[in-house]
Amino acid sequence: MLNITLSDGKGIKVEEGKNVSDVIKQISNSLAKEAVSAMVDGDIVPLDYRLDKDVKLEVLKFDNEKGKDTFRHTSSHILAQAVKKLFPEAKLGIGPAIDNGFYYDFDLDHKFTDDDLANIEKEMKKIVEANYPLERFVLPRDEAISFMKEKKEPYKVELIEDLPEGEEISFYKQGDFTDLCAGPHLTRTGQVKALKIMSVAGAYWRGSEKNKMLQRIYATSFPKQKALDEYIAKLEEAKKRDHRKIGKEMDLFAIFEEGPGFPFFFPNGMIIRDELERFWRDEHAKRGYQEIKTPLILNEELWHTSGHWDHYQENMYFTKIDGADYAIKPMNCPGAMLAYKRHMYSYRDLPIRLCEMGQVHRHELSGALHGLMRVRTFTQDDAHIFMLPEQIKDEIVGVIDFIDYVYNMFGFKYHIELSTRPEDSMGSVEEWDYAEQALKQAVEEKGIPYLINEGDGAFYGPKLDFHLEDCLGRTWQCGTIQLDFQMPQRFELTYVGSDGEKHRPVMIHRVVFGSIERFIGILTEHFAGKFPLWLAPIQVNLLTVTEKFADYALEVRNKMRDKGIRCNADIRNEKIGYKIREARNARNAYICVIGEKEVGDNTLQVRSVKEGELGAINTDEFILKLLEEIRSKAV
Repeated sequence: MLNITLSDGKGIKVEEGKNVSDVIKQISNSLAKEAVSAMVDGDIVPLDYRLDKDVKLEVLKFDNEKGKDTFRHTSSHILAQAVKKLFPEAKLGIGPAIDNGFYYDFDLDHKFTDDDLANIEKEMKKIVEANYPLERFVLPRDEAISFMKEKKEPYKVELIEDLPEGEEISFYKQGDFTDLCAGPHLTRTGQVKALKIMSVAGAYWRGSEKNKMLQRIYATSFPKQKALDEYIAKLEEAKKRDHRKIGKEMDLFAIFEEGPGFPFFFPNGMIIRDELERFWRDEHAKRGYQEIKTPLILNEELWHTSGHWDHYQENMYFTKIDGADYAIKPMNCPGAMLAYKRHMYSYRDLPIRLCEMGQVHRHELSGALHGLMRVRTFTQDDAHIFMLPEQIKDEIVGVIDFIDYVYNMFGFKYHIELSTRPEDSMGSVEEWDYAEQALKQAVEEKGIPYLINEGDGAFYGPKLDFHLEDCLGRTWQCGTIQLDFQMPQRFELTYVGSDGEKHRPVMIHRVVFGSIERFIGILTEHFAGKFPLWLAPIQVNLLTVTEKFADYALEVRNKMRDKGIRCNADIRNEKIGYKIREARNARNAYICVIGEKEVGDNTLQVRSVKEGELGAINTDEFILKLLEEIRSKAV
């Protein structure tokens, strides 16, 4: 008998030679129906994996990211089989699982049409109905290359040739289709109950512009049709909430062809931006931060010192001044180093918390640009905290509390990921281990669960990334806390300790919004343009039924403006229905209709963009309501 230790710590005994699926059925029949793969001693395996020793077993369902990857990677093989059935001359590229689905790349002279995609989807459903088993087999390197050459799959041959000598080369067969793949997979194609092709796009082989452009078919899949239907409904809602569409309708911002990736903000957009920055400054002042402003352009030598020249050069813009080489800053931190270095601090002065609304420029490929979400210039709400080693944990906890306060205020849930040492890191392994442990201790002290993101830290230090979740369940990486031992060393920063000697401070890099531009894009989609009152460009729009009520409308408008309320009076000689439609499309926070009764009663007929019709409200009482809603920053 084998001893199987489950993820909850419990153990069960099973006969040797049983497969994972048998073990799961022994645990629970309902769990067996939902299982898609498993982790055995830390490795992902298919459900038909046979057990021949004592192991630790974790069952993976579709709601687990690793399980989801197994499910959708199998789905990509179903897509590839369908394409090869309908277009035998197509050459196979790669087909990984990705966020919200999967894709497969094909080399085919014929350009896929909408009709083609519909037919491919039908063929995929036939493959699902056929319920083919997925059978794994391995071949020696030379045989594997010959096998793929016989099948006229040059891209697969290239992938095999690039594998290290001695590495096991595995294939998966389903029906009459075979693909090179490391796996694991579902046991049968019939487990994919619902699928849909989403789009087709061009993609360079292996992501290099030097290689041939292939056709990439994007698709998604789910274990239940209901889940697919809900996902499609969310996509439709996301289209309605697209910040580029709403930004145009509300006249917030635009990106012109004269400056791709360089957004223009208009008066309505600047109101949102200014309110966010005002809030940011007030909250930083409460927490002991001092604001600085550093230059956009600094000489090349500075970027050698900071390490950006060696680790970030391809993302930077450069210029010459008086014959010397300069760089446009992609990050604010080197400027903050110089700001700290201007004084000699005592240990009693630390921590020093410097914050900056700093504009940065980063080179992004044109194909990656996306509204305000991915631009070439943006404003980071940066801060750099210089501290004693014994202050590290308290300062990290303080930043976690700050970010938590801001995200909760907007109604965002979030999760945290700890990103560890990357391959191109600066500094010693010991320093990195110490920094990673300090971040772990701080987040664990707060009792917040976190994920480990191996190898994704900044080149100068590990970090905690905050991924906020919007109303559609999408996640956005915004806030970050990076612990850095390297830059204080490279810039030779010091403080005078209690022993009278010079010592090296430790520093934190952190942002809360991430970037003002991106955060505005996220807020726009999260609220569908129906911003909280304190952010709304037009907080109140007064609409007159006829011109004869203009005096009263202007009187109320002026009274509201005197109180700091952003109020507009639409006294045009237009039909009231037309005015209301315009105001609704502009997502004015409150629309107030003024007619004869309202003038006589000193009231307003009020409609909220979020709550709908509120009826007649006394004007003075309404003003008090607005002021309280603005003061409390109610969502």
